Amino acid sequence: MTETSRLSDPAGYFPEMAGFAASLTKATLNGAIPPITIGLVQLRAGQIVGNTYHTVRQTGNLRRAGETEERITAVASWVDAPFFTPAERVALELVEAVLTAPSYGERVSDRLFARVAEHYDERALWTLTLVIAQICFFVPVALIAKPVPGAPPGRNYRTAEPG
Repeated sequence: MTETSRLSDPAGYFPEMAGFAASLTKATLNGAIPPITIGLVQLRAGQIVGNTYHTVRQTGNLRRAGETEERITAVASWVDAPFFTPAERVALELVEAVLTAPSYGERVSDRLFARVAEHYDERALWTLTLVIAQICFFVPVALIAKPVPGAPPGRNYRTAEPG
């Protein structure tokens, strides 16, 4: 395992990122959708893009929230796993649609949108959209900078070089 990231913490160059990240987190934790659903969706996003940093982070967050190992493990095979509610399933389907190019048609079809809307009101739909946007914002950071998976915040990036 890599013991250091490729790049230093971006906050050293962009201190406003901390405020942006905090605002985005606050917006997603507005109560419109359960925090566990947020974690499941963001874990699935990390799996789809194949990023260990995000999968380790989201798995840890879910465990700390009291989520079961069966449900955490089953996110990778959610389609046939019996552990998810209909609302969680459609949220997982939505993140998969957003991040996976279809062989034809729209990523998020009107049919999928209608199924999502059966479980989530407009505020919750916007919240779910922001949840996916939040993880998508940080995916390039994790893929390019390659922060250390599982390291505590502030220690997952290498120390900035002088100059």
